[in-house]
Amino acid sequence: MSVLSWFLRSSVTEAEVRAEIWSLGTRHLGWPLEGALDELKTPGLSTERAQLLRACVQKLQGR
Repeated sequence: MSVLSWFLRSSVTEAEVRAEIWSLGTRHLGWPLEGALDELKTPGLSTERAQLLRACVQKLQGR
């Protein structure tokens, strides 16, 4: 396990990731991965939000 994946797993719960993926799918018309990648480009994104979105990307990519 990489240091990044350990850090992400320790700060973001699986339930939070599942809920955010559902929300991303709703906001981005059924495309949660693309939505998460788009939202990661948002200027001024908080560290916590970025961690959650990165965890979603990893989950959606099957990592």
